[in-house]
Amino acid sequence: MTEPALADTDLRTAALRAVQRLDALGLNRGSTGNLSLRAGAGEGAGEGRFWITPTGTPAAALAAEDFVLLDCDGAVQRGAWAPSTEWPFHAAIYRTRPGMRAVVHLHSPHATALACLRRPLPAFHYMVAVAGGDSVPCTPYHLFGTAALSQAVAQAFADRNACLMANHGLVAGGESLAQAMQVALEVEALCGIYLQALAVGPPALLSSEQMAEVIERFKTYGRARRA
Repeated sequence: MTEPALADTDLRTAALRAVQRLDALGLNRGSTGNLSLRAGAGEGAGEGRFWITPTGTPAAALAAEDFVLLDCDGAVQRGAWAPSTEWPFHAAIYRTRPGMRAVVHLHSPHATALACLRRPLPAFHYMVAVAGGDSVPCTPYHLFGTAALSQAVAQAFADRNACLMANHGLVAGGESLAQAMQVALEVEALCGIYLQALAVGPPALLSSEQMAEVIERFKTYGRARRA
């Protein structure tokens, strides 16, 4: 097999930095969590291939060349290590959302705590819209690495950029690695604020109409040029 294109080398380097950042922030620990990126043109992105972290490898021991290239059916195309056992829901997200180019999975403290309560993140704050809707849903519990979990996550991602997985953690995605990281970090922070609010009492929720206004505003927020 030919050497990967420079674009894919850069992708894996960026992915490694993201994994290390999440570990440094304490949002993943040891070998928990995983991260994937759609492959660049040099590795046949049009065929649904994606790079993913190997299974059981702590961030401190991970190198860019350790990432594993999979096709949409989970067959290893490149890499010396076994892929993350969570690869099925990454593949399911990419099939469901063709425009999504990166997926981040965290066992972060606040999102995981809310997931263990089996509660979604409701529209208590307008920034919930960063996940693409008026809530961040929580999927039912399924064993990790199973088709049932993949189906539940794909269903949640049909109209969202993030979801909680019951008794498990958080999944976030984006049209770029930067966007996927932004969504993951924001949702984790919001889960923390929501849990703090719940300690006092049920927070007031924004209406569907109010959240629709926010979502519409987000379509152009930060992208407008000065007149």
